[in-house]
Amino acid sequence: MAAPMREGAEGLPGGSEPGAAPYGNFPNYSRFHPPEGRVRLLPPALLGRLFPAGPSPLLGLDVGCNSGELSVALYRHLLGLQENEASPDQPVGKILNLLCCDIDAALIERAERCSPFPGSISYATLDVMDVSARELFLSSYLSRFSRSAFDIGFCMSVTMWIHLNHGDDGLVEFLSYLSSQCKYLLIEPQPWKCYRAAARRLRKLGRNDFDHFRSLAINGDMAERITHILTEDSGMELVCCFGSTSWDRSLLLFKSNRLTQKQP
Repeated sequence: MAAPMREGAEGLPGGSEPGAAPYGNFPNYSRFHPPEGRVRLLPPALLGRLFPAGPSPLLGLDVGCNSGELSVALYRHLLGLQENEASPDQPVGKILNLLCCDIDAALIERAERCSPFPGSISYATLDVMDVSARELFLSSYLSRFSRSAFDIGFCMSVTMWIHLNHGDDGLVEFLSYLSSQCKYLLIEPQPWKCYRAAARRLRKLGRNDFDHFRSLAINGDMAERITHILTEDSGMELVCCFGSTSWDRSLLLFKSNRLTQKQP
């Protein structure tokens, strides 16, 4: 996620080493955290288990999608599509329309250009922390389907960047908003060691430190802290932990009790 930054010789913003971008907008992110490391942890029949009776189409929201490689991998995996298989007109199981957003317009442009599923995966430049912009854009998208919420949301390695740039209050508000918009939420929080590494790399490059890093009271076991925020403050319940990636990040699935009790 982030405003565009100059891409350097290593394919990272400003030629920086991995983790140095203050908003996490890495042009080649999938090279050092491949999508397969996440999707292999997810049951291929997950959508059918969560939504055995519809609705159709299912609506998904991917926040902080970068250049779309993980979004496409999630779409393929959840619909049971092989690597070179196009989306069928009526896939077995549930049809999924996926809206993917990122603050970096250059990454979104690349995602759109490379997307193998332009009819079912949409990309948009959006700062999800801009309250007026997100309300207008997401409500407009949902209204096209006569819906008031997304069936499932994806937040993959985004929480740290929200937290570092918007502080404790920003993280809580972000999670509260996602819980109000998504019936289910799959989230991959970065552990606290990633916060320290990101701050250290910025300092090593002579850049200003993150505004909020030294004052964050929400710290330590971030998967546990985020679970507490979502379950105690945002009306969600933890459905499942699908395990951890090889880079030590948990995949956590939450359900909104309030939204799942409503009709679509």
